[in-house]
Amino acid sequence: MRILSWLVRLAVIVVLLIGARAIWNSVMHGDGLKSLFSGKDQTETVHTIVLQEITAMGKLELVKYNFKDVVEQEIVKMWLPNAKAVLIVQGEAIGCVDLTKINIADITSEQETLVVHMPEPELCVFKIDHEKSKVYNTEYAFMEEAKLVQDAYKQAEKQIQKSALDMGILKQTEENATKILTPVLEKASGKKVILKFPMSARVEKLR
Repeated sequence: MRILSWLVRLAVIVVLLIGARAIWNSVMHGDGLKSLFSGKDQTETVHTIVLQEITAMGKLELVKYNFKDVVEQEIVKMWLPNAKAVLIVQGEAIGCVDLTKINIADITSEQETLVVHMPEPELCVFKIDHEKSKVYNTEYAFMEEAKLVQDAYKQAEKQIQKSALDMGILKQTEENATKILTPVLEKASGKKVILKFPMSARVEKLR
């Protein structure tokens, strides 16, 4: 009987402690007292964040092109009416230079001149802004609407890439890199700075 009585007392103490802790947590939160007397439930969120990867960001973004496109996508059928979708798409393309590719051997210094052999300009980002894009209209799509819209977005993204290259985004990236980096390096080194870029970027543009 003593053991049973002791277990009952222990259970009562545990319940009281749990209740006291719940009251304390309720009071400590922002609306603790209010929710305590109103009888309303509280929502608590617990986050468990795991850092999976750290990436060194060495790409210097130097120019951004914003695009707006009206895309008409169509599935041609033999017998049934063609499925069509019209999308109003907005996106962007960003030109950059990856500074992590510069090695010591790429920098030559003379008495009054510092020559830096730069890596090729890159089209590091070309993407659709889905928040600003929308499906304007669909016809005869039925069960194929999702595929039709998805294919239209893919084509729009490819067009953004092509348009940015055709408009000379790599050349603009090179020019902006020279304008931005040259005065900074000249001030840091106290010498005249010359940035040299590979010819491949210019050849690609001519093609």
